[in-house]
Amino acid sequence: MEKPLVVVAEAISDAGLDVLRPHCGLDVAVGADRADLLGRLGAAAGLIVRSATKVDAELIAAAPRLQVIGRAGIGVDNIDLDAATRAGVLVVNAPEANTISAAELTMALLLAQARRVPEADASLRGGAWERARFKGVELHGKVLGVLGLGRIGTLVAQRASAFGMRIVAFDPYVSEDRARRIGVELGDLDAVLQAADFVTIHLPRTRETEGLIDAEALRRMKRGVRIVNVARGGIVDEVALVEAIEEGHVAGAAVDVFAVEPATDSPLLALPQVVVTPHLGASTHEAQDKAGLAVAEAVAAALSGDLVLSAVNLDLGPGASDEIRPFLPLAEHLGKIFVVFARGLPETLDVRVAGRVAGGSIKPIALGALKGALSKVTDEPVSYVNAPMLAEKRGMTVRETSLADGGDYATVLTISGVVGDVHRVIAGTVMERKGLVLLEIDGYEIEVPITDHMLLVRNDDVPGVIGRVGTVLGDAGVNIANMVVGRQKAGDAMMMALSIDGTIPQEIVDELLATPNVLAARFIDLS
Repeated sequence: MEKPLVVVAEAISDAGLDVLRPHCGLDVAVGADRADLLGRLGAAAGLIVRSATKVDAELIAAAPRLQVIGRAGIGVDNIDLDAATRAGVLVVNAPEANTISAAELTMALLLAQARRVPEADASLRGGAWERARFKGVELHGKVLGVLGLGRIGTLVAQRASAFGMRIVAFDPYVSEDRARRIGVELGDLDAVLQAADFVTIHLPRTRETEGLIDAEALRRMKRGVRIVNVARGGIVDEVALVEAIEEGHVAGAAVDVFAVEPATDSPLLALPQVVVTPHLGASTHEAQDKAGLAVAEAVAAALSGDLVLSAVNLDLGPGASDEIRPFLPLAEHLGKIFVVFARGLPETLDVRVAGRVAGGSIKPIALGALKGALSKVTDEPVSYVNAPMLAEKRGMTVRETSLADGGDYATVLTISGVVGDVHRVIAGTVMERKGLVLLEIDGYEIEVPITDHMLLVRNDDVPGVIGRVGTVLGDAGVNIANMVVGRQKAGDAMMMALSIDGTIPQEIVDELLATPNVLAARFIDLS
């Protein structure tokens, strides 16, 4: 099979390229202008960018085979997420690659601002020795207000605590318990702004945060406050900040990010009280290497059909963890088995997870089941991104249920729904020795490994049927790898589940259906 093509539009580390090479063909288009890049995307399954490439609807439309866009960094401001989602394209990033670098730059700017390091450096280089002029302030004993207690904000809080600062933070998505564990006092935005001697910003730029620190917010801060922003431009109103510094209400600021970049003409550059850097948050050798490696791994996983839990344009619910990963292929296989066995899609696909894995978000598992089910009824490529949209077009919904008790198994995944007025049920699990295992079909208990090729046969519970089924398959040269028979009570119909080597042509299935006492037969190709 031909390897999928990945266009690398901006430089990533050699380690990242090495991750991609075994799985993908590479078109390294670093330095290509937009027209050239548009022309190179026609056959691309993947695209890797940093912050300079604008991935808009036009660019996405130029890549009809595109499956995944990788951003080697945290922010995705330069990617049209709505356009990507409509096209069924997964967007992944490297959310943890630059956390340490950004946190360390925050501390560097915090100290540089407090001790007026850039001003003193420039003065001394200019030939002056002005010790009395550059009197600064200590961090020890001061209050640091952290806006956004995510990965970077948490690292900053921990490092600032080592300097003897008291940490207060605003983050509506963080629990009191978690804040307490890292030694931080939570408060609402006003309380944090009013208490802080220093304010550091670690929020994403969204509709809610854009312009959050405006003239009014600055007025609510203590006189003499100092502000550090290594997050995103546009969160702080730059004009209002300049005015607050010139009025003396804000003692100074340290700014790494700007509303418009490059920011060579920002009014902040004219103020000696402001320390400025040109968006250096991720500009360390370590962060660049980690970002390239992480995004390459995510792109390779996406092109292999795996669900990337850090995907930006997927709602995977809170608490989705790596513990669910083995259950994603199980969910997809069960979705396929359900549709082939039931001969159609239900209006509502019920996905129930019982047992250990049910403690976190099960949205990824439900999404996997939906992806598998839809793949058996459409010629369109079905991805984790476009599966919900394809389901909506068909008037289909997914309902999720979690139960703490998995019964005899650590975790059981059950998929059910009504097709043709018949309620159908398929269940399975993941076992250490057997891998993916089919446990139940319509109430029949069957524990058989799930393989690429399976045969389900429902038959009367009378002597000789198993032998006749085996004879038909043997005469056709079909080898049976595993077979399990389940029944509900003696005399009722039985269910045979067979793992077989290779495919079965329809004429053999028809021959099975014509065999005495065979009530139904379904061949399922999961390859």
